[in-house]
Amino acid sequence: MQRFGQVGIAIGTLGVIMTMMGLFPGITGVADTPRIGIVQVALLLIGQALLMFGAIVYVKFTFYLGQRSNLAQQVGLRLALTGLLFASLAGLSDILGFGSHIRTETTDIFFGQLQAFGTLASLSLSSVGVLIYAIGGEPNTDMTRTQEMKMLKLTPPTPEKPEDKESTPVKAT
Repeated sequence: MQRFGQVGIAIGTLGVIMTMMGLFPGITGVADTPRIGIVQVALLLIGQALLMFGAIVYVKFTFYLGQRSNLAQQVGLRLALTGLLFASLAGLSDILGFGSHIRTETTDIFFGQLQAFGTLASLSLSSVGVLIYAIGGEPNTDMTRTQEMKMLKLTPPTPEKPEDKESTPVKAT
């Protein structure tokens, strides 16, 4: 469980890579198109979801291991997931059939300004939710870390006791 925070970092890194592939498909060798397609939007959304999930896993297992989530953290988690849901709905609205650029015989689907604004605003909301989750809890103290080490059968470091000043004679010159 101690190294599960590193798994969160790996998941977040994978999310960043997928987001970059969605935003800039030319870095993978795919030819750029003048418009943003469904694959790019899907990669962007999946990448951001992985990034948010990786951040939450990292925060949980690095700062709040063994603790239950408080109300602020639960609100932050739900806000992050709601932001991802709204970003998915905004980004894929034309594909799902309720956007403003629905495919007809004369027009094609394209990623409009309103969709871009909705997606970016929702992803920003999701990021705020992750920040609320990160700062909303009470971090582990040294005492809880010692208890966790006992559960994992590790020996905690013993603090050095300061020497008693009264028992040590001081020589005057």
